[in-house]
Amino acid sequence: MAALSAWFWNERFWLPHNVTWADLADPAPGVEYPKAGHLFAALPLALGIFAVRILFERFIASPCARSLHIHPGVGRRAQPNAVLEKVFSSITKNPDSRHLDGLSKQLDWEVRKVQRWFRHRRNQDKPSTHTKFRESMWRFTFYLCIFTYGFRFLWQSPWMWDTRHCWYGYPYQDFLIMFIHHLATVGLISFSYVNNMTRVGTLVMCVHDASDFLLEAAKLANYAKYQRLCDFLFIVFSVAFFITRLVIFPIWVLNSTMFESWSIVGPYPSWWLFNFLLLVLQVLHIIWFYLIARIAVKAMLRGKVCNDVRSDIESSSEEEPDTPTDGLKASPHAPKGENGTNGHCAAAKARVQNHSSW
Repeated sequence: MAALSAWFWNERFWLPHNVTWADLADPAPGVEYPKAGHLFAALPLALGIFAVRILFERFIASPCARSLHIHPGVGRRAQPNAVLEKVFSSITKNPDSRHLDGLSKQLDWEVRKVQRWFRHRRNQDKPSTHTKFRESMWRFTFYLCIFTYGFRFLWQSPWMWDTRHCWYGYPYQDFLIMFIHHLATVGLISFSYVNNMTRVGTLVMCVHDASDFLLEAAKLANYAKYQRLCDFLFIVFSVAFFITRLVIFPIWVLNSTMFESWSIVGPYPSWWLFNFLLLVLQVLHIIWFYLIARIAVKAMLRGKVCNDVRSDIESSSEEEPDTPTDGLKASPHAPKGENGTNGHCAAAKARVQNHSSW
């Protein structure tokens, strides 16, 4: 294990030339540098944030939802049927015509009745609008707070106004102010934390946080059935996403990580890794914005926001139509509340929550 650890943390890969881990482990008095062991603090922090989320959803988000007449409620449940339940659990949740015909004959039910059973059974597993509202209100509050905190800190930092300061003196840069801020994220940012790319990391996180809370605000408006407000917020989110991810990120951040760091610090092996990951992230930005733009255009043409086609986890808990509607579009004049007209301003964070790490 020692040999494996030594190979993985090879300082000639992770650090610039003429810098060693020993240099970072023995700083001058009053100076503190990041250490890999600090990342373990993220575990209790994550549990603490999870506890705060539970309390927030129960005592703040739920009353807000009820005040907007969004009640938990219990959707229509499928009638108990052992045969269909077995098919649903072990074979398919959305049977094709062959399965439907077979089940119809076996149970002596009409095909439409079998379809309806599977539809009701699928809806049982979907979160209610009340649940989704609470989750979105938590994410809105968290994203807004973390963005406000990050922006407030960066406003006083010289590297926000001149990104070359991200690389002056690297990696011998004090990190104490950034410690809590960086513990808020895990994943790819762990490596950037260990080799002390904290300054440029704050810029990356701030750029990504700038639009997240707008998306959650749009979803809250959608769940509360304020469709015009939802559409407006989604358009604002789309514009903010474009400006931050497709303009500021490549021109401001990528320019610094690829060119300014090259001239000030010089390239080294992990430099290529981090810039590759940032370029991959930029490619994802382009793909996501294409999908977002499609929704925004449909919102302007139809007068309402449709499902976010990036999301494969956010889905309507409302009733599906009794007959297949593949390829059909919802009428722009249908009343609010009908399936397909109450559109989702949803996003996948998985967070592609994706976008908070680099």
